[in-house]
Amino acid sequence: MAKPVVAIVGRPNVGKSMLFNKLTGCRMAIVEDTPGVTRDRIYGTCEWNGREFTLVDTGGIEPSTDSEMLQFMRRQAEIAIETADVIVMVTDVTVGMTAADDEVATMLKRAKKPVIVAVNKCDRVGGVDPMFYEFYSLGLGDPIEVSAIHGHGTGDLLDACVENFPEPGDEEEEEDRIKVAIIGKPNVGKSSLLNRILGVERVIVSNVAGTTRDAIDSNFENQFGKYCFIDTAGMRRKSKVDDAIEKYSNLRSISAIDRADVCLILIDANEGVTEQDTKIAGLAHEAGKACIIVVNKWDAVEKETNTMDKMTDEIRRDLSYMSYAPVLFISALTGQRVDKLYQLINEVADQSAMRITTGMLNNILEDATARVQPPSDKGRRLKIYYMTQIGVKPPHFVAFCNDARLFHFSYQRYLENQLRTVFGLMGIPIKLTIRQKGDKE
Repeated sequence: MAKPVVAIVGRPNVGKSMLFNKLTGCRMAIVEDTPGVTRDRIYGTCEWNGREFTLVDTGGIEPSTDSEMLQFMRRQAEIAIETADVIVMVTDVTVGMTAADDEVATMLKRAKKPVIVAVNKCDRVGGVDPMFYEFYSLGLGDPIEVSAIHGHGTGDLLDACVENFPEPGDEEEEEDRIKVAIIGKPNVGKSSLLNRILGVERVIVSNVAGTTRDAIDSNFENQFGKYCFIDTAGMRRKSKVDDAIEKYSNLRSISAIDRADVCLILIDANEGVTEQDTKIAGLAHEAGKACIIVVNKWDAVEKETNTMDKMTDEIRRDLSYMSYAPVLFISALTGQRVDKLYQLINEVADQSAMRITTGMLNNILEDATARVQPPSDKGRRLKIYYMTQIGVKPPHFVAFCNDARLFHFSYQRYLENQLRTVFGLMGIPIKLTIRQKGDKE
């Protein structure tokens, strides 16, 4: 299930970034007593009462301005409001309610989403500041006193946010569907592939890069299973992204990776692996997602002897950190090998959710250490006591040893390869955590 999104909005210099930093517990947003410091949207993760959600800090909203930068900041805030489940409107008790606050409130009412008014800078302990009551006139319900500096009232604010989140059970009936994100740089044929899979013109297809602006979900069923395909906007290098809507598209694409079970990484067969392809694939790898490398437009490539093998070798070289990912050559235009995708998707999704018993893991560990002795340093040899699995999607293993410093990266890689030899674990990264005797965790 996708995480709920909470957007922090308000006019400039009311303390939005200070509140964002307090709630996320880290200094991600720049705080300065000058309006306009925060320009783009900044994202962070929060957890409250067992619910994890995404928090978005936005630039200050100036309802009417001739400044191009302030207009850009307003557009960024509007995009955050569009994608949010809950909106927190921040105001300043030391200034009281202003005409700009009233205009921002009017804009939020049009969004028809839950809005919580946080009256910031209520720093003094004791009675309520008389100016606090002015904010009832915004017509957005009961305001909440908060102090972003000291943290007063943030618990009440988070309680109010969680109360307005969508119920977790709303998507339970979709849990049996495999969520598949189709990712890649612009114009590699993501929308064409989705249309080929669905058999209908579900999304606009054009040779103009950037046609797809949003992440579009499409449910699909066939004899192989139930799927939710997510077509995403192509992700360009940040230096090439100068359009506010396209920045929004990039963030939605990253969000699509976050909620996917399997990522189809599309590569243009005519271009091969580019620098941007390696960055996009890296996002899926770092997120621990099951991945399939899909080489599209194979029909447009002139074939010679071993053309496919040569290109596979090039992909393996350029995406060396994803040696576990299967490679499939297709043509979304003609439908060539598209039907082979479903079985691969099922296989890598199953492997990602695989659980291995501690007994089986330790049998493999015993065999692996007998074949290749663990490394030693200055007469002290690494001893691995046992290994156990603590998570799935991706499989997460913990190895307990006498000294983590002796557990060389090359030996970790060796153990990972032994696990893959026995269990397959195709299409997924393996997470291996090393703990030594005496660790508190």
